[in-house]
Amino acid sequence: MDPISFRSDLERELMLDILPFWLHRAQDPSGGWFGRIAGDGSLVPDAPRGAILNARILWTFASAFRLTGDPSCRQAADRACAEIRERFYDPQYGGVYWSLTADGRPLDTKKQFYAIAFAIYGLAEYHRAVGSPEALDLAIRLYRDIEAHSFDAAGGGYLEACTRAWEPIEDMRLSERDRNDAKTMNTHLHILEGYTCLYRVWKDEGLRRRLAGLVEIFLDRIVRADGHLGLFFDMDWNSQSDAVSYGHDIEASWLLEEAADLLDDATLRVRTSAACRRIAVASLEGWKPGEGMIYEWVPATGHRDADRHWWVQAETVVGCWNRFQRDADPAWAARATDNWEFIRRHLLCPDGEWYWSLRADGTPNVTDDRAGFWKCPYHNGRMCMEILERIKI
Repeated sequence: MDPISFRSDLERELMLDILPFWLHRAQDPSGGWFGRIAGDGSLVPDAPRGAILNARILWTFASAFRLTGDPSCRQAADRACAEIRERFYDPQYGGVYWSLTADGRPLDTKKQFYAIAFAIYGLAEYHRAVGSPEALDLAIRLYRDIEAHSFDAAGGGYLEACTRAWEPIEDMRLSERDRNDAKTMNTHLHILEGYTCLYRVWKDEGLRRRLAGLVEIFLDRIVRADGHLGLFFDMDWNSQSDAVSYGHDIEASWLLEEAADLLDDATLRVRTSAACRRIAVASLEGWKPGEGMIYEWVPATGHRDADRHWWVQAETVVGCWNRFQRDADPAWAARATDNWEFIRRHLLCPDGEWYWSLRADGTPNVTDDRAGFWKCPYHNGRMCMEILERIKI
């Protein structure tokens, strides 16, 4: 597939499928966004509303407005920003609540730093798109909350979670499938992502040091000798799992380079580029032409999750195209377009958005959410917008 056709395909996917689904089916007429649309496409109006979903919706529509100027995207971004600012933000202690009830009252009030990082990501992109000083101010406040309550001055890096009032919490897990460890790759990756977006619009020297420190943590602590990312760590950065997450590998391979480019440190950029090349190559252990990228492998148990999750496929497209742009190796471009063809054949729902995954047996997953706490327009929407920005016409 030639680059212009590839770009046109993804522009159509963004503008005619992904964004309309969220605009017309996920907005609550009484305010905010519904918390869940089931895998069969049915609305669950009384579902709780998650901070991560709302922050990702904010980022997606802010970025889409910045790229397209579409007023419906501006309206959706305004609505999502108001939801974060007026309902998810904790006016007493700072940070954002993990979840709200369907009518907008605090439900789970723990402070998960992963969720706070996504709020920063969305607010900073909203400021970038529309020039909102209020959004930037809130993003900076949330950045300072992370630095005050999550940063580990002794061992480096960031802790996972606290209670509402920033006290230690026994269960720090991001989800039920995660280990209950003090530090994780996933939270560090998305704090880095949020800080990168914030630094793009707020050139604060303290933020620059923390962002550079996050890149170095990946290079020194998280990227393993085999090129894969370590996933779970104790306070002293001892690895607690040998599991491989192929989607996080390929996603990190381009997010880390984006951060290093923005920092404009020549030495750090060279180190980061070399590491990201190794990470991207290692991720291909989970990828086959025409078959997409599998989810994970756990060497210690032999467990292999061969489902093709929606977000993993989206990040594979961006990560492979990023490698093509940086290395001028057409094999990477071929992988990106091949993975898009896989998505188009197997993950696009006939009535809008994407299935959660293609099962290992080749059937679409209609059990898991079409929209929900974790199912959002951010990975697939960002895939489209990254390609639109990377392929100029």
